[in-house]
Amino acid sequence: MGDGIFVSFEGGDGAGKSTQVRALADWLAAQGRTVLLTFEPGDSALGKVLRDAVLHGEDVDPRTEALLYATDRAHHVASVVRPALARGEVVITDRYLDSSVAYQGVGRGLGADTIEQLSLWATGGLLPDLTVLLDLDPEAALARITREPDRLERGGDEFHAITRQAFLDRAAGDPQRFLVLDARLPAEDLAAAVATRVGQLLER
Repeated sequence: MGDGIFVSFEGGDGAGKSTQVRALADWLAAQGRTVLLTFEPGDSALGKVLRDAVLHGEDVDPRTEALLYATDRAHHVASVVRPALARGEVVITDRYLDSSVAYQGVGRGLGADTIEQLSLWATGGLLPDLTVLLDLDPEAALARITREPDRLERGGDEFHAITRQAFLDRAAGDPQRFLVLDARLPAEDLAAAVATRVGQLLER
């Protein structure tokens, strides 16, 4: 993967991922690094079609939903992420496979291991060097959303409580990869914590 670094941001919608993605990109640019910002699902022509289908189309069963996300991820990694890493860029993605494990594997009851293996197969085993988990109570997170909620955001209180815990469980199981931050903290404090951890990656 050349000298590229791969960073993902995870957490519930409304946790502030977009704000922190931009803050990290600005900080890296100031360090002279080339940055690629991307997101899942939907950051390609094919991905836009899949995003619309999975988030805003007709209701689908959990297995179909999981396969749509895996299809988007496979194409995303092959066409966007791996080429940028090979060029030595820092790739920052808003969501990656941990979202699928939390939402489809645990939230939809398909099994965390099953969905993890599906995503790893789809991506050729590519995992981020760092995953930043912005943890926030689901009720507080959803209260921050002002647009029309998508299919996952309409999942209900129990669904979002389960997926929040799934994210935390994954982070606890892989502390080397995850940085867990309290999303209630001021944005500048969160950005500083993320920059410190990414700076350590750059030094390596």
